Amino acid sequence: MEILQEKLKTLPDAPGVYLMHDARGKIIYVGKARVLKNRVRQYFQSGKNHGAKVKAMVAKVADFETIVTANEVEALILECNLIKKHRPRYNISLKDDKSYPYLRVTAEDFPRIILTRRVIHDGSRYFGPYTSGLAVKETLQLLKKIFPLRTCKTFPKRPCLEFHIKRCLAPCAKKISREEYLSFVKAAEKFLEGHTAQVERELSARMNAAAEALNFEQAARLRDILSAVKKVTEKQKIVSDTGDADAIGLARSGNETCAQIFFIRDGKVTGRENFLLSGAHDADDAQAVTEFIKQYYSRAKISAAEILLPVELRDDDLKILGEWLGVKLITPKRGIKRSLVEMANANAEKFLAEENARRQLKNAQTVGAVEELKNFLNLPRLPRRMECFDISHIQGAETVASMVVFEDGAPDKKSYRRFKIRSAEGKPDDFLSMREVTSRRYGSTENLPDLIVIDGGLGQLGSALEIIRGAGHQVPVVGLAKQFELIFVEGSSIPIELPRDSQALKLMQRIRDEAHRFAITYHRKLRRKRNLKSELDNVAGIGLKRRTELLKNFGTLAKIKSATVEELSAVPSMTRAAAESLKKFFEAQSS
Repeated sequence: MEILQEKLKTLPDAPGVYLMHDARGKIIYVGKARVLKNRVRQYFQSGKNHGAKVKAMVAKVADFETIVTANEVEALILECNLIKKHRPRYNISLKDDKSYPYLRVTAEDFPRIILTRRVIHDGSRYFGPYTSGLAVKETLQLLKKIFPLRTCKTFPKRPCLEFHIKRCLAPCAKKISREEYLSFVKAAEKFLEGHTAQVERELSARMNAAAEALNFEQAARLRDILSAVKKVTEKQKIVSDTGDADAIGLARSGNETCAQIFFIRDGKVTGRENFLLSGAHDADDAQAVTEFIKQYYSRAKISAAEILLPVELRDDDLKILGEWLGVKLITPKRGIKRSLVEMANANAEKFLAEENARRQLKNAQTVGAVEELKNFLNLPRLPRRMECFDISHIQGAETVASMVVFEDGAPDKKSYRRFKIRSAEGKPDDFLSMREVTSRRYGSTENLPDLIVIDGGLGQLGSALEIIRGAGHQVPVVGLAKQFELIFVEGSSIPIELPRDSQALKLMQRIRDEAHRFAITYHRKLRRKRNLKSELDNVAGIGLKRRTELLKNFGTLAKIKSATVEELSAVPSMTRAAAESLKKFFEAQSS
């Protein structure tokens, strides 16, 4: 503490950033200040009325360091970057921000639009962060349909299948100039920004110009893109005449804080995102909103003219945020702008309520279901780790087994295993297959589960017990019969029937279905490879590499058979001659 007191005396009378360290040297808090000397000293004043969170943080501070900046805006930018880098425990931050997806417009001669979760400062442009990975994927698919930009990482020697189905402009084959291609990229960027009206105007003007110049192919292409954009925008309703604005809402429930942001472009709500804030329960609304703005806009490019706030911010914060972002930050009191903020507030409250309900249901389906199962099966301890086995084959061919793992009632997919059965290949023998897979899994004592589930009745259970007990393991083992979902236990021929509405039964159904899905997926993969190889082995000019590429592009043998020569030729490593040979082979087979 003496060292801290000495350092407090040497604090600079300048703007900058301060970093608090704990006894291990870990950064636990990052803050900015207009005057470092005044701000940092406040933390260590005994008479200062600090909140519980600040008191807990100060109690752990063993050292601090400061970085002087030229002005407060530079301090704000540096603070945001350091929070993103170090993720200090006591800072308010966007929850799970490392996993947020972005759409990236790559910095290439012919840019692509791809989904990423990493921001790399290489000249690319990023849109986001988004909170829903599914929504981002749907947006990316929509963009691909509207703007046929390239998707391949490297330029192939000739147009690929995407060009033939009108999903790519084929700059690789010089089917479009770089200038025209970049115009479509810019249109896609404006579309992502929400400026769809501007996109429509520009596309319409370019289409008319191309038609007047008798460039009908280009005019038709622009017409199709314009039509696709209109289909999207006609679903958006005009909600105000505010132009471009971001409306921020805030809601709290218990220790949870949610910030919601509505994007209004050309008077229309073009999208919204919800963000949970960690470490905000001890902060007031103004501080929570300030930290959200800093965290969010340090990751996202702002394209609005103003930001609508749910609460008044402190004058200093309002001034510095406005200088940093270059936009107006206003707290509307009435009118349409206030209505937009209240709509964002209401949706933030709704999101928190849904999150709470979802959390309760998930807890009932996982931890609650595990506790129920322990009681119904009279297990010696909670089955926190459960392993379930299933066998899959067709008349003994390509026999495989799956092992899925559930931890605390939820799937642990990293621990899944699949087995290609050797002992029963060529003959349908589920009992022998079960003995092999349990022997391979439980040959050692490493990481044994709390409960082993065998997909099957007494026969499969007996086969598994023979191996597991023979290896000296006393882990509880049960069999789950398919027909009536009865549970067979060791030493009894009378099954246990779980209540039909119990979470324990639903958990057993989920683990059984997951084991079945995982086994079937592996079995189909092996069967598809075998069928593809056996049929294509007889085609001259189709070797391992071409078989692999054909399967990768078409997925199934049926789709390969129905493909045209042009589509087959477009597959990497295929030639026109090989495609024609393959087509003739299939035609001869069907005749």
